[in-house]
Amino acid sequence: MRVVLAEDLFLLRDGLVRLLEAYGFEIVAAVDNGPDLLRSLLELKPDVAVVDVRMPPTFTDEGLQAVLSARRESPGLPVLVLSQYVEQLYARELLADGSGAVGYLLKDRVFDSDQFVDAVRRVAAGGTVMDPEVIAKLLTHKARAAPLAALTPREHEVLALMAEGRSNAAIAARMVVSEGAVTKHTSNIFAKLGLPPSEVDNRRVLAVLAYLNT
Repeated sequence: MRVVLAEDLFLLRDGLVRLLEAYGFEIVAAVDNGPDLLRSLLELKPDVAVVDVRMPPTFTDEGLQAVLSARRESPGLPVLVLSQYVEQLYARELLADGSGAVGYLLKDRVFDSDQFVDAVRRVAAGGTVMDPEVIAKLLTHKARAAPLAALTPREHEVLALMAEGRSNAAIAARMVVSEGAVTKHTSNIFAKLGLPPSEVDNRRVLAVLAYLNT
């Protein structure tokens, strides 16, 4: 699996290269600034990009802006963003097109190699991965408004786990219920959020976006 890596801190960048290579990934580019990142994404078209949010030259949201520009050119380009902090706006922007293949992890997760590598693989496969701490922080910001207010506490729990990128089977294992029960909760969530079946839109991503936009 071909990876473009963007991180301005040399030691962390080098460590991530070694870690991903140890798990069989091919690092086709390892860059330390936004312009080089955008160029690498557009020219190399990797299977997945692992990107720091704040990079030179501005140290604001250079990494995020580069991947958003690249996804406009190559829709669905898988991107896992790493951030030092929980920043709600970045999570929203990543999910805004509803196509999936995105992730948002706090950098602390890098130190759990299995969890980090699993997140990279899930994003590369088209999934959505949100850091549990991001979800927890968002929950404390404000109460959910309608139509999320119509969800039961159990449905809120399912949606929160869905936002972490978990499959129905993984949610069932976490909640200690049957997968059928999770499927029923998921169907109820989609119905209450007005998300009918679609061949174009990813309903799980749209549900998570509604969750984050509250």
